[in-house]
Amino acid sequence: MVFPGQGAQAVGMGRDLAAAFAEARRVFEEVDDALGEHLSRLIAEGPEQELTLTRNTQPALMAVSIAALRVLERVSGTDVAGFCRFVAGHSLGEYTALTAAGSLSVNEAARLLRIRGEAMQQAVPVGEGAMAALMGLDLEAVRDVTRVAAEEDGVCTLANDNAPGQVVISESRSAVERAIAIAADRGGRRSVMLPVSAPFHSPLMEPAADALSSALDQVDLRPPAVPVISNVTASEIREPGEIRKLLVEQITGMVRWRESVAYMRAREIDTLVEVGFGRVLGGLAKRIDRDLATFSVGTAEELNAFAEVI
Repeated sequence: MVFPGQGAQAVGMGRDLAAAFAEARRVFEEVDDALGEHLSRLIAEGPEQELTLTRNTQPALMAVSIAALRVLERVSGTDVAGFCRFVAGHSLGEYTALTAAGSLSVNEAARLLRIRGEAMQQAVPVGEGAMAALMGLDLEAVRDVTRVAAEEDGVCTLANDNAPGQVVISESRSAVERAIAIAADRGGRRSVMLPVSAPFHSPLMEPAADALSSALDQVDLRPPAVPVISNVTASEIREPGEIRKLLVEQITGMVRWRESVAYMRAREIDTLVEVGFGRVLGGLAKRIDRDLATFSVGTAEELNAFAEVI
């Protein structure tokens, strides 16, 4: 099972689940209680500009994914450990994966993601940082592009290795814009500036890493019921101390998603179930390995269709 990260959000996500299933409603109520506000109303009704604020997006996406998971568990009659051999999540989705596997409660995950989102937003003034997806170049080619861009603009960082031919870069806006120009000169197919308010997964996020480290010290992480694939190592983790350490490193480190999927595939995983809103991770999985079967479970219709399959 895999869980989406920032960028998958949309106003109204999870609304049909909450309308149809008490299990989903309970998850949204837990998140509201943990944060002391009606985040569920913002998820259901917007406005969009409020939902897309990092402080709101991160707990919101976790809430929708766990709501879908709880319904799936009830409909199928089994829990995560009965469903899958691994769980993984893209960036903030790793917190959702840990919640799914029982390392974190919904309340703990909501509070941590609110702290994480606020700290990431505050680390760099709005407008000074940027992220961009570079298409058509492999990881090493993009690494060289960032090296050349950094010669003039300081630092330019690899943020997400998403799939073959899709690598995200992050850092100051001037460095990212220069990298885009260099990538075009080197045969890149196209580049897309991402609609984010901060340069995630870059050294500029160090203040956020410090804030998250302090918050994680207050949480009693439990061993996961199934192994979690770490964004930082692209391999499985089980020990709470290691999980805590890698979650802090993840703030400034590259999300190794391509390698994470390849790690699972090498261990005879043939199906990925994307639990939550959207189909981003399923699309990336097909680019990584066309033989992977993928399912999306984020709406009542998708959940019912998947329940019939299983």
